Amino acid sequence: MKSTFQAHLVNPPRGDPALYVRLRWQGRALLFDLGQLDRLDHASTLRLSHVFVSHTHMDHFVGFDHLLRVFLAREARLRIFGPPGLIANVTGKLAGYTWNLVDEYPLVLEVTEVGLEGLTSSVLRAAHRFAIEETGKTATNVSQPLRLIDDSALTVDAVHLDHKIPCLAFAAAEPTHLNIDTDALVRLGLDPGPWLNTLKAAVRAGDPPETLISVSQTKSLPLELLRTEIVIETPGQRIVYVTDAKFSDDNIARILMLAESADLFVCEAPFLEADRERAVSRAHLTARQAGALARWAGVRHLKLFHFSPRYDNADEELRREAEDEFTGRQAYYGERP
Repeated sequence: MKSTFQAHLVNPPRGDPALYVRLRWQGRALLFDLGQLDRLDHASTLRLSHVFVSHTHMDHFVGFDHLLRVFLAREARLRIFGPPGLIANVTGKLAGYTWNLVDEYPLVLEVTEVGLEGLTSSVLRAAHRFAIEETGKTATNVSQPLRLIDDSALTVDAVHLDHKIPCLAFAAAEPTHLNIDTDALVRLGLDPGPWLNTLKAAVRAGDPPETLISVSQTKSLPLELLRTEIVIETPGQRIVYVTDAKFSDDNIARILMLAESADLFVCEAPFLEADRERAVSRAHLTARQAGALARWAGVRHLKLFHFSPRYDNADEELRREAEDEFTGRQAYYGERP
């Protein structure tokens, strides 16, 4: 079974945070954090439809200029989500440039702050020199994960974490994972093609059973027949991204609420457990704490990143500490709180 989400870190674990998630078969991608993006080729960058920023410390936001440079003359609507203050951060970046030759550029930025009382969105158009034109507010219940995207193929939720400033953690999920039974295709005499994407979209959208799906230039079949005969439905995948958070009771509760039974848990691990006091002072996790969170949440896979540059050759030690805790081989942090 092929994965819908294809996720990889743009930079090595010791480099700037940036997680690229390609949505297989959809022609688009998501990016979590805007660390340095020089390693991301232009074709991959231009697949991005949404960018999610945990917070705007330099190593998580320095890639904004690179992103803007690639998209600037393109016809695109790029949606950027981030913590309180993001709109001011983005407009501050934009104010550093002169925009007298962009009147015909079609790029639109939609910037949304995930605030402590709800969402605030602003629209900035290149053709209007990125002046803020539209602003809207949506009140939300911040005691629960905030739904940022909700379409037939994807949801993205966020929670606020404490990093001595508000910092966001994110979960991307596929509502339903749909695969095609190729043997059933052969049995029905059907050829694969773009119509399969139409079929999947109709299934996810809950279209009426009698909806006709065009399977060739001359033939259409009812949605219910195709769904029953060739579509294999399984629970959707879930990827959780957590960075820059202290190991506090409130943060632990929010992370576990977001990460429960995730397929992939991408979690920071800047420090070894021996340097836990340093982690506390910097409001970060240790590798062992990352492993404990993964174990408590019951995730399938743990991927570490954001290693501190203070260690020259400790990558394997960081991974081993996290893995020992995750698997319960040496579970110093005990049972789930």
